[in-house]
Amino acid sequence: MEYFGYFASILIGVALGLIGGGGSILTVPVLVYLFAVEPVIATAYSLFIVGLTSAVGSVGYFKKGLVNIKTAIVFGIPSIIAVFTTRAVIVPAIPKELFSVGNFILTKDLFLMLLFAVIMIIASYSMIKKDKKLASEEPHEQKFNYPLILIEGALVGIITGLVGAGGGFLIIPALVILSKLPMKEAVGTSLVIIAAKSLIGFFGEGGENVIDWQFLFTISAFAIVGIFIGTALSKKIDGNKLKPAFGWFVLVMGIYIITKELFLK
Repeated sequence: MEYFGYFASILIGVALGLIGGGGSILTVPVLVYLFAVEPVIATAYSLFIVGLTSAVGSVGYFKKGLVNIKTAIVFGIPSIIAVFTTRAVIVPAIPKELFSVGNFILTKDLFLMLLFAVIMIIASYSMIKKDKKLASEEPHEQKFNYPLILIEGALVGIITGLVGAGGGFLIIPALVILSKLPMKEAVGTSLVIIAAKSLIGFFGEGGENVIDWQFLFTISAFAIVGIFIGTALSKKIDGNKLKPAFGWFVLVMGIYIITKELFLK
Protein backbone atom coordinates (compact mmCIF):
# COMPACT_ATOMS: atom_id res chain seq x y z
CA MET A 1 0.00 0.00 0.00
CA GLU A 2 2.94 2.33 0.69
CA TYR A 3 4.17 1.93 -2.91
CA PHE A 4 0.72 3.01 -4.10
CA GLY A 5 1.06 5.95 -1.71
CA TYR A 6 4.39 7.04 -3.20
CA PHE A 7 2.97 6.71 -6.71
CA ALA A 8 -0.10 8.74 -5.65
CA SER A 9 2.24 11.39 -4.18
CA ILE A 10 3.78 11.82 -7.63
CA LEU A 11 0.26 12.16 -9.09
CA ILE A 12 -0.51 14.95 -6.58
CA GLY A 13 2.41 16.91 -8.02
CA VAL A 14 1.48 16.05 -11.62
CA ALA A 15 -2.07 17.32 -11.05
CA LEU A 16 -0.76 20.50 -9.40
CA GLY A 17 1.67 21.15 -12.26
CA LEU A 18 -0.84 20.30 -14.96
CA ILE A 19 -4.10 21.87 -13.81
CA GLY A 20 -3.01 24.25 -11.04
CA GLY A 21 -5.88 24.77 -8.57
CA GLY A 22 -7.33 21.64 -6.99
CA GLY A 23 -4.36 19.37 -7.65
CA SER A 24 -3.38 19.24 -3.99
CA ILE A 25 -6.80 18.16 -2.74
CA LEU A 26 -5.82 14.47 -2.97
CA THR A 27 -3.06 14.84 -0.33
CA VAL A 28 -5.17 14.10 2.78
CA PRO A 29 -6.92 10.98 1.32
CA VAL A 30 -3.51 9.64 0.20
CA LEU A 31 -2.06 10.14 3.70
CA VAL A 32 -5.08 8.68 5.51
CA TYR A 33 -5.96 5.72 3.29
CA LEU A 34 -2.59 4.72 1.79
CA PHE A 35 -0.22 5.59 4.64
CA ALA A 36 -2.64 5.10 7.60
CA VAL A 37 -1.90 8.57 9.03
CA GLU A 38 -4.50 9.81 11.56
CA PRO A 39 -6.77 12.48 9.99
CA VAL A 40 -5.79 15.34 12.35
CA ILE A 41 -2.08 14.71 11.72
CA ALA A 42 -2.78 14.18 7.99
CA THR A 43 -4.27 17.68 7.71
CA ALA A 44 -1.09 19.09 9.29
CA TYR A 45 1.20 17.03 7.04
CA SER A 46 -0.87 18.10 4.04
CA LEU A 47 -0.20 21.77 4.84
CA PHE A 48 3.55 21.15 4.68
CA ILE A 49 3.43 19.01 1.51
CA VAL A 50 1.04 21.36 -0.29
CA GLY A 51 2.99 24.43 0.86
CA LEU A 52 6.36 23.08 -0.25
CA THR A 53 5.16 21.75 -3.62
CA SER A 54 3.26 24.99 -4.34
CA ALA A 55 6.39 27.01 -3.53
CA VAL A 56 8.42 24.91 -5.99
CA GLY A 57 5.61 25.13 -8.58
CA SER A 58 5.46 28.92 -8.28
CA VAL A 59 9.13 29.37 -9.31
CA GLY A 60 8.35 28.79 -13.00
CA TYR A 61 5.53 31.34 -12.85
CA PHE A 62 7.86 33.88 -11.19
CA LYS A 63 10.36 33.44 -14.03
CA LYS A 64 7.63 34.09 -16.61
CA GLY A 65 6.37 37.17 -14.73
CA LEU A 66 3.03 35.48 -14.02
CA VAL A 67 2.88 36.29 -10.28
CA ASN A 68 1.12 39.47 -9.15
CA ILE A 69 2.86 40.34 -5.87
CA LYS A 70 0.39 43.08 -4.86
CA THR A 71 -2.55 40.70 -5.24
CA ALA A 72 -0.70 37.94 -3.37
CA ILE A 73 -0.16 40.31 -0.43
CA VAL A 74 -3.72 41.72 -0.39
CA PHE A 75 -5.34 38.27 -0.61
CA GLY A 76 -2.64 36.45 1.34
CA ILE A 77 -2.61 38.47 4.58
CA PRO A 78 -6.19 37.66 5.75
CA SER A 79 -5.72 34.08 4.53
CA ILE A 80 -2.45 33.61 6.46
CA ILE A 81 -3.93 35.11 9.66
CA ALA A 82 -6.98 32.82 9.35
CA VAL A 83 -5.03 29.60 8.70
CA PHE A 84 -2.54 30.32 11.50
CA THR A 85 -5.35 31.03 13.97
CA THR A 86 -7.28 27.93 12.85
CA ARG A 87 -4.28 25.58 13.34
CA ALA A 88 -3.08 27.19 16.57
CA VAL A 89 -6.44 27.75 18.29
CA ILE A 90 -9.51 26.22 16.57
CA VAL A 91 -8.25 22.71 15.64
CA PRO A 92 -6.75 21.99 19.10
CA ALA A 93 -10.02 23.23 20.69
CA ILE A 94 -12.21 20.71 18.80
CA PRO A 95 -13.09 17.95 21.33
CA LYS A 96 -12.13 14.31 20.59
CA GLU A 97 -15.88 13.45 20.59
CA LEU A 98 -18.31 16.10 19.35
CA PHE A 99 -21.56 14.24 20.06
CA SER A 100 -23.16 10.79 19.97
CA VAL A 101 -26.58 9.49 18.87
CA GLY A 102 -27.21 5.85 19.83
CA ASN A 103 -24.20 3.86 18.59
CA PHE A 104 -23.00 6.68 16.35
CA ILE A 105 -20.19 8.87 17.71
CA LEU A 106 -18.99 11.90 15.79
CA THR A 107 -15.30 12.01 16.64
CA LYS A 108 -12.85 14.78 15.76
CA ASP A 109 -11.22 12.54 13.12
CA LEU A 110 -14.58 11.63 11.56
CA PHE A 111 -15.72 15.27 11.58
CA LEU A 112 -12.56 16.40 9.75
CA MET A 113 -12.81 13.62 7.15
CA LEU A 114 -16.51 14.36 6.47
CA LEU A 115 -15.77 18.10 6.23
CA PHE A 116 -12.92 17.32 3.85
CA ALA A 117 -15.21 15.16 1.69
CA VAL A 118 -17.74 18.01 1.47
CA ILE A 119 -14.94 20.41 0.43
CA MET A 120 -13.88 17.86 -2.24
CA ILE A 121 -17.41 17.73 -3.64
CA ILE A 122 -17.61 21.56 -3.75
CA ALA A 123 -14.16 21.70 -5.37
CA SER A 124 -15.18 19.09 -7.97
CA TYR A 125 -18.12 21.25 -9.04
CA SER A 126 -15.81 24.24 -9.63
CA MET A 127 -13.55 22.01 -11.78
CA ILE A 128 -16.34 20.38 -13.81
CA LYS A 129 -18.32 23.52 -14.70
CA LYS A 130 -17.08 25.86 -17.40
CA ASP A 131 -17.11 29.52 -16.43
CA LYS A 132 -16.63 31.99 -19.29
CA LYS A 133 -15.48 34.64 -16.80
CA LEU A 134 -12.51 32.42 -15.94
CA ALA A 135 -11.58 31.68 -19.55
CA SER A 136 -10.43 35.19 -20.37
CA GLU A 137 -6.71 35.83 -20.77
CA GLU A 138 -7.25 39.50 -21.60
CA PRO A 139 -5.59 41.83 -19.08
CA HIS A 140 -8.00 44.15 -17.27
CA GLU A 141 -7.37 47.26 -15.23
CA GLN A 142 -6.80 45.90 -11.75
CA LYS A 143 -9.34 46.91 -9.17
CA PHE A 144 -9.51 45.37 -5.69
CA ASN A 145 -12.85 44.62 -4.09
CA TYR A 146 -11.28 44.82 -0.63
CA PRO A 147 -14.26 43.72 1.53
CA LEU A 148 -14.92 40.62 -0.61
CA ILE A 149 -11.20 39.80 -0.90
CA LEU A 150 -10.87 40.08 2.90
CA ILE A 151 -13.85 37.74 3.46
CA GLU A 152 -12.77 35.27 0.76
CA GLY A 153 -9.15 35.25 1.99
CA ALA A 154 -10.23 34.56 5.56
CA LEU A 155 -12.68 31.85 4.44
CA VAL A 156 -10.00 30.09 2.37
CA GLY A 157 -7.61 30.34 5.33
CA ILE A 158 -10.10 28.70 7.71
CA ILE A 159 -10.80 25.87 5.22
CA THR A 160 -7.06 25.34 4.68
CA GLY A 161 -6.48 25.28 8.43
CA LEU A 162 -9.25 22.78 9.11
CA VAL A 163 -8.73 20.24 6.32
CA GLY A 164 -5.23 20.92 4.97
CA ALA A 165 -6.35 21.63 1.39
CA GLY A 166 -4.63 24.43 -0.54
CA GLY A 167 -7.92 26.00 -1.61
CA GLY A 168 -6.80 26.77 -5.18
CA PHE A 169 -10.30 25.96 -6.42
CA LEU A 170 -11.55 28.96 -4.40
CA ILE A 171 -8.53 31.26 -4.78
CA ILE A 172 -8.19 31.18 -8.59
CA PRO A 173 -11.84 32.19 -9.37
CA ALA A 174 -11.56 34.90 -6.68
CA LEU A 175 -8.39 36.32 -8.25
CA VAL A 176 -9.94 36.35 -11.73
CA ILE A 177 -13.30 37.82 -10.70
CA LEU A 178 -12.38 40.05 -7.71
CA SER A 179 -8.88 41.16 -8.79
CA LYS A 180 -9.34 41.03 -12.60
CA LEU A 181 -6.23 38.88 -13.15
CA PRO A 182 -5.74 36.87 -16.39
CA MET A 183 -6.10 33.11 -15.80
CA LYS A 184 -2.40 32.17 -16.04
CA GLU A 185 -1.41 35.00 -13.71
CA ALA A 186 -4.15 33.93 -11.28
CA VAL A 187 -2.74 30.36 -11.21
CA GLY A 188 0.82 31.60 -10.54
CA THR A 189 -0.34 34.06 -7.88
CA SER A 190 -2.51 31.40 -6.21
CA LEU A 191 0.50 29.06 -5.88
CA VAL A 192 2.40 31.78 -3.98
CA ILE A 193 -0.60 32.41 -1.68
CA ILE A 194 -1.07 28.66 -1.08
CA ALA A 195 2.64 28.18 -0.35
CA ALA A 196 2.78 31.04 2.17
CA LYS A 197 -0.43 30.29 4.06
CA SER A 198 0.07 26.50 4.12
CA LEU A 199 3.65 26.61 5.45
CA ILE A 200 2.86 29.35 8.00
CA GLY A 201 -0.23 27.37 9.05
CA PHE A 202 1.86 24.20 9.46
CA PHE A 203 4.37 25.97 11.69
CA GLY A 204 1.48 27.52 13.61
CA GLU A 205 0.61 24.07 15.01
CA GLY A 206 0.06 23.93 18.75
CA GLY A 207 2.88 21.39 19.09
CA GLU A 208 0.62 18.50 20.16
CA ASN A 209 1.59 16.36 17.12
CA VAL A 210 4.95 14.60 16.82
CA ILE A 211 6.20 15.26 13.28
CA ASP A 212 7.83 12.44 11.29
CA TRP A 213 10.14 14.69 9.26
CA GLN A 214 11.72 11.88 7.23
CA PHE A 215 8.29 10.70 6.05
CA LEU A 216 7.18 14.28 5.38
CA PHE A 217 10.21 15.15 3.25
CA THR A 218 9.97 11.83 1.36
CA ILE A 219 6.34 12.43 0.34
CA SER A 220 7.13 16.05 -0.51
CA ALA A 221 10.05 14.95 -2.70
CA PHE A 222 7.79 12.58 -4.69
CA ALA A 223 5.17 15.34 -5.08
CA ILE A 224 7.83 17.82 -6.26
CA VAL A 225 9.02 15.30 -8.88
CA GLY A 226 5.37 15.11 -9.96
CA ILE A 227 5.21 18.92 -10.30
CA PHE A 228 8.13 18.90 -12.75
CA ILE A 229 6.44 16.11 -14.74
CA GLY A 230 3.11 17.99 -14.69
CA THR A 231 4.74 21.27 -15.73
CA ALA A 232 6.51 19.52 -18.64
CA LEU A 233 3.25 17.85 -19.71
CA SER A 234 1.39 21.19 -19.52
CA LYS A 235 3.46 22.40 -22.50
CA LYS A 236 1.97 19.62 -24.62
CA ILE A 237 -1.43 19.09 -22.98
CA ASP A 238 -4.04 21.74 -22.18
CA GLY A 239 -4.63 21.34 -18.45
CA ASN A 240 -8.01 23.09 -18.71
CA LYS A 241 -9.29 20.24 -20.91
CA LEU A 242 -8.26 17.69 -18.27
CA LYS A 243 -9.76 19.69 -15.40
CA PRO A 244 -13.37 18.43 -15.80
CA ALA A 245 -12.20 14.78 -15.84
CA PHE A 246 -10.11 15.42 -12.72
CA GLY A 247 -13.16 17.12 -11.19
CA TRP A 248 -15.28 13.99 -11.72
CA PHE A 249 -12.52 11.92 -10.07
CA VAL A 250 -12.47 14.28 -7.07
CA LEU A 251 -16.29 14.05 -6.86
CA VAL A 252 -16.15 10.24 -6.77
CA MET A 253 -13.41 10.39 -4.11
CA GLY A 254 -15.50 12.76 -1.98
CA ILE A 255 -18.54 10.46 -2.14
CA TYR A 256 -16.28 7.45 -1.41
CA ILE A 257 -14.86 9.12 1.73
CA ILE A 258 -18.37 9.89 3.07
CA THR A 259 -19.52 6.32 2.32
CA LYS A 260 -16.40 4.73 3.84
CA GLU A 261 -16.36 6.85 6.98
CA LEU A 262 -20.10 6.57 7.73
CA PHE A 263 -21.09 3.12 6.50
CA LEU A 264 -18.01 0.92 5.91
CA LYS A 265 -16.23 1.23 9.26
